[in-house]
Amino acid sequence: MDREIPKEEKNKLRNKKIIRFSVIGILCVAGVITLISLTRTGVKRKDLVVSEADKGTIEVSVSASGKIVPAFEEIINSPINSRILEVYKKGGDSVDVGTPILKLDLQSAETDYKKLLDEEQMRRYKLEQLKVNSQTKLNEMAMQIKISAMKLNRMKVELRNERYLDSLGAGTTDKVKQAELSYNTGQLEYEQLKQKYANEKQVAAAEYKVQELDFNIFRKSLAETKRTLDDAQIRSPRRATLTYINDQVGAQISQGSQVAILSDLSHFKVQCEIADTYGDRVAVGGRAIVKIGSTRLDGTVSSVTPLSKNGVISFIVQLKDDKNSRLRSGLKADVYVMNAVKENVLRIANGSYYQGEGEYDLFVHSSSDELTKRRVQLGESNFEYVEVRSGLQPGDKVVVSDMSHYKNKNRLKVK
Repeated sequence: MDREIPKEEKNKLRNKKIIRFSVIGILCVAGVITLISLTRTGVKRKDLVVSEADKGTIEVSVSASGKIVPAFEEIINSPINSRILEVYKKGGDSVDVGTPILKLDLQSAETDYKKLLDEEQMRRYKLEQLKVNSQTKLNEMAMQIKISAMKLNRMKVELRNERYLDSLGAGTTDKVKQAELSYNTGQLEYEQLKQKYANEKQVAAAEYKVQELDFNIFRKSLAETKRTLDDAQIRSPRRATLTYINDQVGAQISQGSQVAILSDLSHFKVQCEIADTYGDRVAVGGRAIVKIGSTRLDGTVSSVTPLSKNGVISFIVQLKDDKNSRLRSGLKADVYVMNAVKENVLRIANGSYYQGEGEYDLFVHSSSDELTKRRVQLGESNFEYVEVRSGLQPGDKVVVSDMSHYKNKNRLKVK
């Protein structure tokens, strides 16, 4: 017959079982928590770029794409239809003022110029001939006027003699009248010759001026032809670097076609483009920041194209340090044009996550080893900071590096 277990011993046994089950339960819960912790998606701390939200000033800017170009560039075009005979330089060579770059076939142009020189000489002789002929004609008329004056004086003497004889009774009234008629007629002829001389002098002067003007116009045309011929001797107009040259010997080139480009590669500017929706935020004189990698350069908007082309407005930024060693022709750059200042706003660092004003899902440190996704409203920006309108508080630590791989996660463990 079994021994009956005392009541006190039964209670002890029951308490031991309860404690055992409690420990097992605690261990199970701890195991589940540990399992969840181990299976939760994690991210390495070293891969994170974190920005702490703080209050400060934001110089609001709009971003544009830019390309570094020489501050000065000159295109040399062929002034005539010709062909290339010789090439003296190659792309990348430095040239001084007057350095020959290439040689064009100028035989036909030089022949035409020599013909024009002969024509100029002929026109000069004709002008001198006109002047001599006009002067000869005027001299003859002047001589006729002198002869007419002498005849008039003689007639005047004859008239006076006839009047004297008539007063003595030795003459007749008819002779006096005849002498008066001859004198009056001679006087009219004399006045007519004087008027004709004055008219002829004016006509000769006017004709000479017309011919002289025509000759001067021809000489200007000749000078232009000479300048064109000189330009056809393709030489460098300044000290610069030859960035392009048509080096195809024998190639036919038409008037106005490009044969070379000279650039000043010691100074640069930035050629920029921005969507026309932001056109009202870009104005001449506006401050701009140009970023080439980690290099930051200050500049000023110097010109803005008035028209939009394919939804884009172009503008030029002049750099303060336009000969920085980082500058290279053709290099791409990020350009930020400042247009407003906001004081005492909540801000976080700018980064690749920011695509303009709107709502964003950002990961925020909820503890030192855990990130929690949070809906954040972002506003305007510059190249350094983004305005936070809601969703964050000063001191919040926000991940601003690329977290697109975790867009479907709400929590992340920091390893």
